[in-house]
Amino acid sequence: QVQFVESGGGLVQSGGSLSLSCTASRPSFISRYTGGWYRQAPGKARELIATISTRGSTNYTDSTKGRFTISRDNWSNTIGLQMNSLEPEDTAVYYCRVWGSDADYWGQGTQVTVSS
Repeated sequence: QVQFVESGGGLVQSGGSLSLSCTASRPSFISRYTGGWYRQAPGKARELIATISTRGSTNYTDSTKGRFTISRDNWSNTIGLQMNSLEPEDTAVYYCRVWGSDADYWGQGTQVTVSS
């Protein structure tokens, strides 16, 4: 069983930045799969905010485009999310996900809190 460990969440002031990481426990695991980041704010449904394909193509929602950058490093087995210009509305638990035709894994979630 592969596990994904997330890190990098925390408390930041409005306008600040945070960098999230999601690392697989099995070497050379993520290279065959699409990676993504989701978030879930209190009282709201979990939403997809960014994806990165096996070839590195990225997509973002309108709310994160231009502020967030998703990345992948197949050598270190890591999916990253650089978040800039953070706003209080970005406060949520952030989850990474790695999926494909034969796998679907989630990280445990990391809290991001943006104060005004």
